[in-house]
Amino acid sequence: MAAKFLIVGAGFSGCVLANRLIKQLDCTIDIIDERSHIGGNCHTSRDEETGIMVHHYGPHIFNTDKKEIWDFVNSFVEFRPYVHRVKARVDDKIFPLPINLMTINQYFGKALDPKQAKIFLSSLADHSILHPTNFEDQALAFIGKDLYRAFFYGYTKKQWGCEPRELPASILKRIPVRFNYDDNYHPHPYTGIPVEGYSAVMEKMIDSPAIKLHLNRKFFPGEQHEEYNHIFYTGPLDTFFQFCFGRLGYRTVTFERNVQDGDFQGTAQMNFCDETVPYTRISEHKHFTPWEKHDKTVYFKEYSHETTPSDEPYYPKRLDADKRILFDYRKKAATLNGFSFLGRLATYRYMDMHNVIDEALHFATTFAQAFKTGKPLPVFPNIEDSI
Repeated sequence: MAAKFLIVGAGFSGCVLANRLIKQLDCTIDIIDERSHIGGNCHTSRDEETGIMVHHYGPHIFNTDKKEIWDFVNSFVEFRPYVHRVKARVDDKIFPLPINLMTINQYFGKALDPKQAKIFLSSLADHSILHPTNFEDQALAFIGKDLYRAFFYGYTKKQWGCEPRELPASILKRIPVRFNYDDNYHPHPYTGIPVEGYSAVMEKMIDSPAIKLHLNRKFFPGEQHEEYNHIFYTGPLDTFFQFCFGRLGYRTVTFERNVQDGDFQGTAQMNFCDETVPYTRISEHKHFTPWEKHDKTVYFKEYSHETTPSDEPYYPKRLDADKRILFDYRKKAATLNGFSFLGRLATYRYMDMHNVIDEALHFATTFAQAFKTGKPLPVFPNIEDSI
């Protein structure tokens, strides 16, 4: 008799998991999502007014260093190569990001070569900070006060809603500094945008008679689900447990939509680093598909703020208090039978798309092998934060 599974959440985690499970097990799968669309925060669709493919929850650039992941997503929809070039506005001047040789030379009014730039940047760094423990110390020890205040302080404060010194140093370690003129934001060799949009990728992933999608349907953990052999939950972990240990900290984003003729800013993404500008960035979506031509343009100003109960959670804050709460939720989750938790919300981690997909692929294989052999079924895919 075929097994029956329930997957809560129709984003990349849920759709990849469903696609793999039906290939490895004799099963049927129900996917439910409380939203009216597939795709989670990667949802895309054509803007009715302009015809432009819009990333409804902010821009997503697929990038990976693993050819197998690139081949996997391209097996559903063609991903065309795309180079993401980000600009930063500081004091009414425009600079390229990530910080590279052009940024350094422009900002300081110099003409340094790579060797000279390394020596110069080292002269600005605060070498008294031997072991940075927070975002601000990491920046000062790496690039010095001038570049930190210009490009990171105001933007980070707006993005996270707190002083950068309150954030872990690990956040800044994701941001590179290059001593050449390479302004490609993503260094991975496989970088692209799906021609038909991200939602189309996930629609094709679950295009099977063994999989049924149910939208506008909320999951209630207390309900009876005896018809399912196992339930996979990809939503917020604290929501699943009805916030019994408190709310995990997230930042969320709201978007201000604007339409005009022609081209608004000449690039896909402009970061506004000054603290006095209320929004963090403007994304102009026609530039994410340079192979398309549109007479009009649609762009979005992005405002970051603390997540309220009515908001969609975006970025996990993972402050010390959050980690303590997370520990309690993971411990409680481990006591349940018939549930697994995966994805960025259920594991409370910042994850790029390729990491989400890779993890779901491996989790599906691990689960299928355990299910076939009667071994203990995995609860979480990640070992960090484990009890």
